[in-house]
Amino acid sequence: MDRLAYFQAQFDEHAAALAATRAALAEPLAELVGLAARCIEAGGKILLFGNGGSASDAQHIAAELSVRLRDDRAPIAGLALTTDTSILTAASNDYGFECVFARQIAALGRPGDLCIGISTSGNSANVLRGLDAARRIGAIPAGLAGKGGGGMRGLAEPLLVVPSDETARIQEMHILIGHLFCGALERDLGLL
Repeated sequence: MDRLAYFQAQFDEHAAALAATRAALAEPLAELVGLAARCIEAGGKILLFGNGGSASDAQHIAAELSVRLRDDRAPIAGLALTTDTSILTAASNDYGFECVFARQIAALGRPGDLCIGISTSGNSANVLRGLDAARRIGAIPAGLAGKGGGGMRGLAEPLLVVPSDETARIQEMHILIGHLFCGALERDLGLL
């Protein structure tokens, strides 16, 4: 196995995904940041959710919001719906895994909150139900996806679809988008 050739091919794929994401998602990302700023300024919060690597991204972004991205500043209300094992297991047991995020949004979400679902395929049933629950309570359903957006198309607005079909590349772009989102939101809110 030629490790260096493998590494170079992976770097090349990442660079191509980065260039395509930069070209396709600058405007939708700016829209998402604007919605988030209005939400926070109105006393709302940002709820994030997803499965697997997307759950990790939800937690990572929520931590950057609540604590800080780089510089000290006031906290931003961000919450990952992927961290409470008691709620996750109770909701899964009592209502089914497809309801774990919808149940939490119904309990914690308020009109005007920003609910960001993350799914590399755009087809995770529990993410789709969470976005639908957000819409039903008057929250803003937004999303990060890849692979053409899947079922999140028409449900999340804005929907930032990474122009890739490779899960690893989509996840790499999602965390970059998360960092850009947090940094831009800090600036929009005048916290830096």
